[in-house]
Amino acid sequence: MRYSVIIPVYNRPDEVDELLKSLTTQHFTDFEVIVVEDGSSVSCKEIVDRYTDKLDIKYFLKSNSGPGQSRNYGAERSEGEYLIILDSDVILPEGYFDAVEKELAASPADAFGGPDRAHDSFTDIQKAINYSMTSFFTTGGIRGGKKKMDKFYPRSFNMGVRRAVYEALGGFSKMRFGEDIDFSIRIFKGGYICRLFPDAWVYHKRRTDLKKFFKQVHNSGIARINLYKKYPDSLKLVHLLPAAFTLGVALLLLGTPFCLFSFMPVILYVLLVCIDSTIQNKSLSIGVYSIAAAFIQLIGYGTGFGRAWWQRCVRGKDEFEAFQKNFYK
Repeated sequence: MRYSVIIPVYNRPDEVDELLKSLTTQHFTDFEVIVVEDGSSVSCKEIVDRYTDKLDIKYFLKSNSGPGQSRNYGAERSEGEYLIILDSDVILPEGYFDAVEKELAASPADAFGGPDRAHDSFTDIQKAINYSMTSFFTTGGIRGGKKKMDKFYPRSFNMGVRRAVYEALGGFSKMRFGEDIDFSIRIFKGGYICRLFPDAWVYHKRRTDLKKFFKQVHNSGIARINLYKKYPDSLKLVHLLPAAFTLGVALLLLGTPFCLFSFMPVILYVLLVCIDSTIQNKSLSIGVYSIAAAFIQLIGYGTGFGRAWWQRCVRGKDEFEAFQKNFYK
């Protein structure tokens, strides 16, 4: 078996259906699919059963332990030379495996990943969230798509790794958030070759509304400090920017009663995001939603980062995350 596709899922049967359907359209077919139900209250087994005659697919149900441990569970029960780690909220274009094969034939890699895009069927809010997570004006382009990046850290929504490397590193850690970056850091520290495959992209739904999006990015900010405590050299200047943005917006707001022009930088940023997103997405509606998504992303991440810095670096508390009980609500 060339590839094993590992898909952890928690209460998202409809998304699993879309992902499995996209796997049936692949030109390259030497792969198996491992679906790991992570203690869901809404099962996707009925969905998986529909594809048993179309895919080499296995379904496993286990108690809830988070996505990282569910991926490890699936990897232990797979047979492929390479593991393809996908989130349940992605859809693959029909040439995904062709792109992976082409890259591996051109130059071997121990681990790899690809960028993400918004599908035409996504809602305007999902497209706005996709913009905020991939735009230069929000993330600085650090989330992939550019081969000139110094180091590319694959994310779990679209990650590939040679089985031997996965086993040598012990798979994913027990972190519930930031576990994919933790794994990528260990790949580099192990001296393995990790590359961006720009043509092996996926459609990535991310969160379906802005409230869920805030919870996601807030935990990402917390995770960055948790990662810093494990790997002090992993914290870069770019990781501080959302916290700086959050503090800057707060100071500008406080200064508005004393000087009306103090809020001008924020207004200029709003216009920049709106115009850029409108042009990229060819939709003013998405451009307007992108303003909200950009501020939620930066302030959500920034407040999570600041909160974790205070708790862990100042007060000396242990690793933690937020919204444990209602993260998906």
